[in-house]
Amino acid sequence: MLGKNFSTCILRNASCFGLTVGLAAFAIQALAQKPPARPDFGPGVLIFDPSMPSAAIQEQIDKVYAIEQHSEFGPARYALLFLPGQYHVDVPVGFYTQVLGLGATPDAVHVEGNVHADASLPNNNATCTFWRAAEGFSVTPAGGSMQWAVSQAAPLRRMHIRGNLVLHQNHGWASGGWMSDSLIDGNVDSGTQQQWISRNSEWQSWTGSNWNMVFVGVPRPPQGEWPSPPYTKVERTPIAREKPFLVVDAAGNWSVRVPALRTASQGITWHAGNTPGDSIPLSAFYIAHPGVDTAASMNAKLAAGKNLLFAPGIYDLDDAIRVTRPNTLVMGLGFATLRPTRGTAAMTTADVDGIEIAGLLFDAGPLPSPVLLEVGPEGSRANHEQNPICLHDVFFRVGGAALGRAQVNLRINSAGTIVDHTWIWRADHGAGVGWTTSTSDNGLVVNGDRVTAYGLFVEHHQQFQVLWNGNAGRTYFYQSEIPYDPPDQASYTSGKSVDGWASYKVADDVTSHEAWGLGIYSVFRHPGVTLTRAIEVPRRPAVRFHHMITVALDDKGEISHVIDDAGGPATTQPRVTPKVAEFP
Repeated sequence: MLGKNFSTCILRNASCFGLTVGLAAFAIQALAQKPPARPDFGPGVLIFDPSMPSAAIQEQIDKVYAIEQHSEFGPARYALLFLPGQYHVDVPVGFYTQVLGLGATPDAVHVEGNVHADASLPNNNATCTFWRAAEGFSVTPAGGSMQWAVSQAAPLRRMHIRGNLVLHQNHGWASGGWMSDSLIDGNVDSGTQQQWISRNSEWQSWTGSNWNMVFVGVPRPPQGEWPSPPYTKVERTPIAREKPFLVVDAAGNWSVRVPALRTASQGITWHAGNTPGDSIPLSAFYIAHPGVDTAASMNAKLAAGKNLLFAPGIYDLDDAIRVTRPNTLVMGLGFATLRPTRGTAAMTTADVDGIEIAGLLFDAGPLPSPVLLEVGPEGSRANHEQNPICLHDVFFRVGGAALGRAQVNLRINSAGTIVDHTWIWRADHGAGVGWTTSTSDNGLVVNGDRVTAYGLFVEHHQQFQVLWNGNAGRTYFYQSEIPYDPPDQASYTSGKSVDGWASYKVADDVTSHEAWGLGIYSVFRHPGVTLTRAIEVPRRPAVRFHHMITVALDDKGEISHVIDDAGGPATTQPRVTPKVAEFP
């Protein structure tokens, strides 16, 4: 092994090698400056260097897009990583593709050309443009506008758009979406987006509105007040931590930046350069690989004190991954997918401070799992106020890719947990879809107190989409379609004289809860099925809801009330979209 002893040998014996002392010193300097070896992320990670010819980079990007452009339920997973520098490329972002800049700030990686997400269905329809991400770089888009025509599970984070941003494709349908810690120099045009949440982002101007647009911690939200236009504005973000991200410094050292917790915040984290926080060397992580690592091997690494980074791919798990150590980071690249195969949870955590789980897709397996991700065991009581558990871009799926079954997708028992963007989806199309085949009672169950959720998308589960049992919970933006496929009313009844299961249910014994900006939609496929109320809450002074809308997207059935007995029925003939501004 070459190291200190070898360097000393060169200096002491330069003449023996026929070298001058100056040449020996140069050899030591070159040895010291040799960049660290690149991590082994496996074949699903492509790392681009600005010294590479643009044509060579473009060729690799195009090969990935050829695989992922229409692969809504395919097995391939990719992460495209750009080292700091300047690039002249066109980056179309397909399914299960994460595009990452590796600089300490978004401006450290600059793409001149194009980065875009395009509608995946005909007629500019982006309602199935899912599971893709752009994070941590700047773009100067050709033509002046970057198109990000997406729906659910397509985060835009830590981006600097040096121009305009368009969130639709030629005004086709779209049902997104999420933006955070991003700066847009020009205008954001939401156009036909049904709903959108922007947290801690900045722009010159915003145009567009539809059903439910939420702005939290945005210094310059658009003018106008709900319901016309349907803008919900919360001046400051009460508590949040940005998603951890990979960084490569000038010497080639890899680390993960863990942003600091912020309270009562506005705007982006990186005005002054680096995002405030701590850096953890990548050597503190175990890099897992699909087809190689098992639940047992990953649990052994976690127990030994390692953080966990999943390379892109699908991980079949015969047991739960157990995260037990405070401040453990669990991260996925390229929509790494965890799929339990024996009816267990995919992942559980202890009730300890500072765990962060980011960038993972939890996919239900064929045997029913009681829960896919459980945060804290049942009965958790610890106070995590100073260092909460955080979930960033965690997504869940029951069916679609294959038969899947889960009783609960995400259960949160730990107090103070922060959910920072999630889509919890029981599939309405794809493989294994059916009322008695791919089954799921609840998307989210919250038992812990003081849990905060930003960007909560929950759809098509067979009972309550969200069941909130903890006190002092807060939700900023909620989007939900209730299930399409109840075969009859008898199969879809939650209680005496109550048709269906409310989408958002606050338990009867909860004394305080607050939510802003909620949109709940129906698409009943069978006649004679209705939902009595979209939101069901106890009547207490500290249970408060702001800005709610229901929409019928098909001609069958109805949602009879928006919240408890307030708000009339949502219908298509005639088109009626009931709104409730404040409740109670």
